Amino acid sequence: MTFPCDKGAQVALKIAHTIQANKDYLSEVDGLIGDGDHGINMNKGFTMFADKVGDTQMNLSEAFKTLSRTLMSDIGGSMGPLYGTFFIQMSRKAKGKEELSKEDFAVMLNAARDGITELGGAKVGDKTLMDALSPAADAYQAAIDGGATFPEALHKMKAAAEAGRDSTKDLVAKLGRASRLGERSRGVLDAGATSCCLILCALADGIEEYLA
Repeated sequence: MTFPCDKGAQVALKIAHTIQANKDYLSEVDGLIGDGDHGINMNKGFTMFADKVGDTQMNLSEAFKTLSRTLMSDIGGSMGPLYGTFFIQMSRKAKGKEELSKEDFAVMLNAARDGITELGGAKVGDKTLMDALSPAADAYQAAIDGGATFPEALHKMKAAAEAGRDSTKDLVAKLGRASRLGERSRGVLDAGATSCCLILCALADGIEEYLA
């Protein structure tokens, strides 16, 4: 099974609509140990992207490139550059492809993780979006290495992203504003891991919808 890259705009918009639907929830999570504007900022960037795209048909590389540029320009704080890096790395690996195999998607996912790691320096256990992204990338790679189908690997990725998000509740923040709270940052989810999980799950659902 492969994903037709001419459905790129539809997948990117699915991600945007997921963020829009969870705007208040993301700000609520962020408000417990952060400044409470994560949902507002994420919604702003993804809504601007959705408005730019409209009904325009774009391939996956073009859609993710446009999304990356929008997020880098229009989300405040650290999340714009981080998610902008996520999508530009994916865009680069999808460039020139008419279809994506399950192996192609693994390359995209690993490139996105590597780009964010290089930019932010976070690792698993630091109570950041990496606690959702890195296990998800590992689970997807392990699934296809083990002979899983494209949909099966996507399901493994989603489950790992959700488990990674949930794991942040028991972690102490090591980076960012929340790190100033020390032990007081334990006991709540990380907002970045929460939004990353939403993005990964919407991405997986969007790709699976068009597999043929």
